[in-house]
Amino acid sequence: MQPPFQMDDLNLKAAVASARPQLVEFLGHRPDWLLTTSQRFLPGVTLSGLDGITDHKEKVSVLLDLLEKAGPATWKQFVQYLCMECDLPLDLEILLMSCTGEGNLSQKQEACAGLSEWTRVPRGFDRRRHCTSSMSDKDAKQQRLDSAERYRHLLINSVRQRYGSRRAAGPAAQGQMQPPTFNQAFVNLVIRQSKASRLKERTDKPREDVALTPEPEECVDTAVKVSDLFDSVVRSGTTKVIFLFGKPGTGKTMLMHRICQKWAEGVLHQFLLTFLFEFRQLNLLKRKLTLKELLFDLFLQPEDSPDTVFQHLLENAQHTLIIFDGLDEFAGNMDVSSFSKRFPAPPSPMSISELFADLCHGTLLPGCTVLVTSRPKRLPDFLLNTVDLLAEIWGFDHEKVEEYVSHYFHQHSFKEQAIAHLKKNIKLLSMCLIPALCYVVCICLEYLLLKHQTSVELPQTMTQFYIKMLLIFINKQQGEHAGSEETQLNCNKKAILGLCDLALKGLEDKKLVFYVGDIPEHVEEFASLHGLLTVFEVKTSGSLPEAGYSFVHLSLQEFFAALCLMVSKRVDKNYLKKKFSLKSKWTLKNEAKTEFMESFHIFLSGLSSKECRTFLMLLAEQDEAWVQDKQDAILQSLKRLAATHLTGPKVIELCHCTFETQDPEVAQHIGSLLNFKYEFKNFRLTPLDMSALVFVINSGQDLTHLDFAGCPMDVDCLEVLASCKNVEHLSFRSRRCDDDFAAALSRSLRKMGSLKKLELTGGIVTAKGLSNLVQASSHCLQLEEINLQDNRIRDLEVKRVMDVFSRMEKLKKIDLSYNNLSLNVVLILAKEVVACQNATELHVRKDTVIIYFSGQSGKVPRKLPLPCVAQSSGDFTVFHRSLDLKGEENKEHVTQTRHMKLCLQGCSLCPQHAQEIVAILQSCPHLSEVDLSQNHLSVDGICSLLESVNTCWKIKEVEVSLWHKTAILRFTGDRESASPHPRGDPVFSTGDQADEEENQTPAASKRIRLTDSHFQVSDLEKLCAVLKECSNISELDLSNTALGDNGLWQLFQFLPSLKMLRSLKLNDNQISLNSVFSLAHSLSTLKHIKTMNLSLGHTQVVHITFWERIRVRSTSRSRRSFLAHPKPVANGQCFRLRDCAMGPEDVTRLCQSLAECTQLTEIELSGNSLSDQCIVRLLTFLPYLCRLTLLSIRNNNFSPRCTVLLVNSINLCERITKVEVRSSENAFLHFGTSMESKETSCRLIDCAIGQEQIDELCRVLEQHGWLAEVDLSRNHLGDEGLRCLLDHLHQAPITCSLNLSHNRISQDGVLDLINAFSTSGNTTEVQVSLCSKATLIIKLTSGDDPRKILRLAECNFQPEHLEKLCSVLEKCSSLTEYVSSKNNVTVQTAKTLLHSLKKNLGSLKISIEEPWVCKESVTSLLELAVQACGNITEITIHKDKGLFQLCMGFPPCLEKVESVVSRLKLYEPEVKRACFCQRVREKCAQLQELRWSHVELHGDEAEMLVSILLPLPELKKFGLTSSSIMPTGIDYLITGLQKCQAIEELNLGHMRLSDVTIPKLVLGLCEMPSLKRLLLNHNSIGDDGCSRLAEALRKMHYLEEINLSHNKIGDPGLINIAAVLMEMPNLKRINLSGNSPSPVGGEKLMDALACCKHIEELLLSRNVFGDKTAVKLALCLPHMSDLKILHLQNNNIGPAGGTELARALVGCRLLEEMSLSENCLGEGGIHALSEGLPCFEHLRKIDLKLCGITDDASKSLSHGFRQCPSMEEIILSWNTLGDRGARELASALPRMEKLKMLDLEKNLIGACGATKLAEELAKCPKIQFIRLWNNPVPKGLAENLTSQDSRLCFSFYE
Repeated sequence: MQPPFQMDDLNLKAAVASARPQLVEFLGHRPDWLLTTSQRFLPGVTLSGLDGITDHKEKVSVLLDLLEKAGPATWKQFVQYLCMECDLPLDLEILLMSCTGEGNLSQKQEACAGLSEWTRVPRGFDRRRHCTSSMSDKDAKQQRLDSAERYRHLLINSVRQRYGSRRAAGPAAQGQMQPPTFNQAFVNLVIRQSKASRLKERTDKPREDVALTPEPEECVDTAVKVSDLFDSVVRSGTTKVIFLFGKPGTGKTMLMHRICQKWAEGVLHQFLLTFLFEFRQLNLLKRKLTLKELLFDLFLQPEDSPDTVFQHLLENAQHTLIIFDGLDEFAGNMDVSSFSKRFPAPPSPMSISELFADLCHGTLLPGCTVLVTSRPKRLPDFLLNTVDLLAEIWGFDHEKVEEYVSHYFHQHSFKEQAIAHLKKNIKLLSMCLIPALCYVVCICLEYLLLKHQTSVELPQTMTQFYIKMLLIFINKQQGEHAGSEETQLNCNKKAILGLCDLALKGLEDKKLVFYVGDIPEHVEEFASLHGLLTVFEVKTSGSLPEAGYSFVHLSLQEFFAALCLMVSKRVDKNYLKKKFSLKSKWTLKNEAKTEFMESFHIFLSGLSSKECRTFLMLLAEQDEAWVQDKQDAILQSLKRLAATHLTGPKVIELCHCTFETQDPEVAQHIGSLLNFKYEFKNFRLTPLDMSALVFVINSGQDLTHLDFAGCPMDVDCLEVLASCKNVEHLSFRSRRCDDDFAAALSRSLRKMGSLKKLELTGGIVTAKGLSNLVQASSHCLQLEEINLQDNRIRDLEVKRVMDVFSRMEKLKKIDLSYNNLSLNVVLILAKEVVACQNATELHVRKDTVIIYFSGQSGKVPRKLPLPCVAQSSGDFTVFHRSLDLKGEENKEHVTQTRHMKLCLQGCSLCPQHAQEIVAILQSCPHLSEVDLSQNHLSVDGICSLLESVNTCWKIKEVEVSLWHKTAILRFTGDRESASPHPRGDPVFSTGDQADEEENQTPAASKRIRLTDSHFQVSDLEKLCAVLKECSNISELDLSNTALGDNGLWQLFQFLPSLKMLRSLKLNDNQISLNSVFSLAHSLSTLKHIKTMNLSLGHTQVVHITFWERIRVRSTSRSRRSFLAHPKPVANGQCFRLRDCAMGPEDVTRLCQSLAECTQLTEIELSGNSLSDQCIVRLLTFLPYLCRLTLLSIRNNNFSPRCTVLLVNSINLCERITKVEVRSSENAFLHFGTSMESKETSCRLIDCAIGQEQIDELCRVLEQHGWLAEVDLSRNHLGDEGLRCLLDHLHQAPITCSLNLSHNRISQDGVLDLINAFSTSGNTTEVQVSLCSKATLIIKLTSGDDPRKILRLAECNFQPEHLEKLCSVLEKCSSLTEYVSSKNNVTVQTAKTLLHSLKKNLGSLKISIEEPWVCKESVTSLLELAVQACGNITEITIHKDKGLFQLCMGFPPCLEKVESVVSRLKLYEPEVKRACFCQRVREKCAQLQELRWSHVELHGDEAEMLVSILLPLPELKKFGLTSSSIMPTGIDYLITGLQKCQAIEELNLGHMRLSDVTIPKLVLGLCEMPSLKRLLLNHNSIGDDGCSRLAEALRKMHYLEEINLSHNKIGDPGLINIAAVLMEMPNLKRINLSGNSPSPVGGEKLMDALACCKHIEELLLSRNVFGDKTAVKLALCLPHMSDLKILHLQNNNIGPAGGTELARALVGCRLLEEMSLSENCLGEGGIHALSEGLPCFEHLRKIDLKLCGITDDASKSLSHGFRQCPSMEEIILSWNTLGDRGARELASALPRMEKLKMLDLEKNLIGACGATKLAEELAKCPKIQFIRLWNNPVPKGLAENLTSQDSRLCFSFYE
């Protein structure tokens, strides 16, 4: 067999080539000397012709060629003479002398003497030596060379002895079985080279990932020979580092020995010296060394002159090779970052780590070559930046395995049988790819074939092979006397256990080399005898070497260490789990305890298999249960590991462990925890890895996804993968995937019956590989998707490929993107796809190529292909969608619906191709879209496409832009438009068909978007001629086409012929103001215009919409056709003009045009910079705009005077109903019809109106007659402006609401207002607040209104203000209600007020809210109450709010209270208490309502309540909530309630009532025959309490309301309540929200509610009822005709229940309030609700928060809202409404006349939607606010919109 280096022996030619560059460089400075010398050596050659060569190096090169061609003898003589005469660089001299074969001084002297006779030294040449002088220099140099040469020969002999092919292990090893690799012929290994530079780019990666991922995807491995490793390194005079890594057993160490051997044989001529160090031996060194000591003491000491030899070595470092084997076995610290950059002197002693690092860095021995080997586990950080060449040793391939096995069995007759046995067993063959395992397999196979040549059964796992190998070794030594395995183990048990202990102790101590003293004699004898230990010389210093022992392979040591744990009696389960360090190996990758345990966990897993149990029992001398207990511990640990997140390498390790167990249950469990998706990225996978992976996947029952990204793997892996039956998705992404890989994959695909998706991307597969894959795919009918992106498939047989794919019934997608498909292929593929009946979309865009199939059987015959349409290149995609079949039973009779999308983007299509494209459009009736963008279509091409609008009836949209190179045609589907003429029928109807034409749907409308094209005049004429014929156009967009004024006029000439036009856009067409006037005038000529939006700003806008035209039949029988005309124009027209600066004359001209438009209903002028004079001109035209409903002037600065002018418009036009000016920028004038009665209002908000404008404003208002509402909030009135306004109001008998909030009013101004209020007869209510809200509202009435209400809040009154307030109010005898909140009113002031406030007759309510109310006792507050005048009819105390409220009645005659009060002061405390109680009885004799909240009733107070207040005969309503009674508790109160026989309302909410309290409460309830309202909410009433309560409810025949919300009522309690409901005919309100029933209880409740036909309020929120309960409720709702309020918030109602509920609600036509929030109603539920909304004429509020409402539902919902005439509040917060939904809602706002609030918080509304809401809000004066908090509206826009209209709330706190 050939040596691994594949190079010739050392010869003259190779040596000359190696030295040539350096020799030319040297002699280039001495060309004349070389010419003279050459004439002496070449006497017969004429050299005169070289004079013409001027370049010295070129002349030298020619001379050297002549000398070389003269023959070896001449060349050697020349070299010898050169070396003696010239002072050559030492490395060049050594190389030249070495190549001549001369090594001693005498030979050189003879050569010199032979030349001296005819050689003359040229003048001026610096000759270093001469044969007749300076012999001392020559002797010194020669002596140095001779010493180095002797050391070199000594080193060669030593290496031959150490690493020769038949070396012995030394005297101690005689008679032992040789280690496996020594008695076998060497077989070349597979080595793959990577780019080492990539290591430098990954220094930030974890250490464990570096070696495992040697190169990224773009650095494809290349196969190399060993010789290439050295030849490929660029010789730059610096240190070269070569790093070889390989998995355990791949032959790294033997390869290093082989390199040394071949060097000794003279193959590696570039190296003069070679040294090999094994890290496992270097571990033994405890002292520091110099480089000289490392090389000489530890490897080979020179025989003489060591200093001379070392100096020679330093000078010739570039010819030195130093090998470090087994870096992963080094036990020391490789963290040398702190000293790796220093520059020590060579003699300095240092550690092995430092020596190794400095050699790699080039600090020591610069220029040498360092070769390092390691397992793919450890790579020190400093190596990342020093490695020049990185390669991986893969081990064997199939060819090498066969070669190795042939050599192994070359003496056996069954050699061929052995080879055949391995070839047919994929698992064994995978193992043999690892050389070490291959040897073990051969041992076992040899043994079994010798014994059983007919039947051979080999082990299944690596662990079992090692066990078998051990038994075979023992058996071979026993020979014929060998007994059974049990006998052999018993005989050698002690030695085996000793060897196990030695192995484990060595791993724990990080010791791989043992001395004689470390090994018991019987163990050493056993191991050496059976070839388990190898012996070698160990040098730790310059002294005599010692004998060292190590396991023949590290994995063998790991095997025995694992075996030790399994059989040792000292190891229990817990310790075993601790030592099973796979998890710590992953999480603590660099921990020292796991460094030597690469395969340790695999062997432990293997020993836990059932097959190893007998072996372990025999070796451990234990029963099966003991062994199984240990095995189970390992298996359980494995199962737990699978539950963690694992990367690809860790998954493979786990699979190896699982494979070793051979336990299907464990494999299935682990596979189920790996999420059914295996991702492997950038690390090599071997067939053995694949076998383990397949074992785990096949053991499970679930389909999985395999993803290999950048993973190097042999094609042998695919053969293993073919046996994987549970793969659903298979993905390969690697540049290594070529045609051979595709061919191998094709062979495997046929066996993978579950595969649905195949990806082979990023490879170099060509059409040849695709052909193989296509052929294989035809047998994989289950495939649904094939992805071949980013390969090199340039040309393919399209027809054949499509034929195959069309027959694959389940195929859905083919991706051929980024394959550089030729133009011809793309076009052919386009025709084939169009012809394929399964194709639904074809897309071409640059390099993208995707094909989708329908996934249905392709039984429909293929149509004839369409003609080639274009020559193009670029992206290409074909999409296929699933066919919608009507039913299995009628499958053969149903016409399949096909929709196809064709995209030919970037195909270099020209105008002449347009006709061909049109031909395709007309011939393919199934097209849905054609995209021709990024081509070179000109105006002619566009015209051809536009002409197809008339000829191809299914086209619904054409979108073209020459600037953006966009060209898209969209078509109607079969469901959108029925074909007017079935295929094969005549186009024109005749005869009987005439009657059918009336029922046919008219041709579908078309949309044409022809934008960004910059047409010339000639182009425009062509387009207009084409567009004129397109009568079915519904939308036409000609934006940014450079029309100008002339083009616009030309376009409007044929506009009337476009009968179906709905929208016309002409944006950015460079028009002037003249065009604006012309367009405004067209409103009067084109009556069907709906809206006209114009803008001459930075972006010009011309957008015109038209009313939809309807078709009516003519009455003529002779002409059955459809006549088009516009709808009745009562809908009106809208004109909007923005950003167009105009002067007064322009306004006049515009208004004159608009005045001619008899149907104009809305005008909006925004940002037009209108002056006051322009406004005056505009207002004068208002009377002539007869149908105008709204005039908006936005973004226009108004002066205060201009604001008054706008208000004066009410005197100019009687139809104006509202004038609104906001922020001095936005004005809105609303109009009504002159016939209707109206209330006119005026809102001038934030318009800087001060005292100066009040008089003028009041005169305007007085001229018209004061308005119903005047809002002057946020202006600058001040106290003086307020007084001026009050003076005007005092004289006007009007009914008006006046808002003066935020006008800088002080306390004095408030007192002036109160004084006017008390004396004015027409002021009915004043509301004032001087806090941040700054509210001031005055209501006046001209009629007789008995009410007179004063509300004061947070006015910060001082004592002098309060004194004046009391004085003023004392005179106001008509006051009906006084409310004071936080006005610094003290207790004393309250007493004064109560004395002061009186009425002649009627009732007076006084409310005081101050902090001291919370602190006062109930008794004190009652004492305050009895100070009031009149008889107390209501006492309300809410201490949580600080509220004290009294209601008093004033009969015609009152007792004088003062005398009684004064008498109270005379009594003693006891008597005083009695008199106080008596006084309370007298003052509260007519008490009707008593409501206390958050009070603490102590003994006397509780007694007063129970004994005095509750028995009062007039008491109708009693409420005690969130309060406590000390110390008697609630029982005392309930006892008192038994005396309330006249009570009609009882509220005991938040009183912590429980089931224990209810029986006593029931006794009280039985004494209340008139009770109508019972409120027991927010207590702890459970099922037992409900059952007792139900007994009392049966007797309450007048009960109208029951509130048991937020208790603890479950199903039993709810069922009891439900049973009672059927016996309560007067019940109107039920609140059971916030309890805990299940759907079962809910359904029972709904059954009972069916009998409650008079229910008006039903509140069931926050109960988990679900859909079934909702369906039950839906059945009840039609019977609840009186229902007004329904709350079902958060009831777990889904789409099914929501839909039924919504449909049933239409029966509740009196519904006023509805809450379905926090239920997932679904689209069906929302749609059903929307359809029912028009039925709710009384609906005021609807809450749909968190209902999952999207834009899709917004249109129907908005349509329903606008038909609810009473709607006041809509809550749609926390949904997913976007801009489209906001626009729909905004369009509905003007139709909702009573709407006050719209909540859209937390949706997805952006700038567009918010702007639209703001625009429509201007038309809705009644809306108070729209909430938009937490929507994605830009902050700046939100602030701008809020400044324009403060009713838009973007803040959470507003």
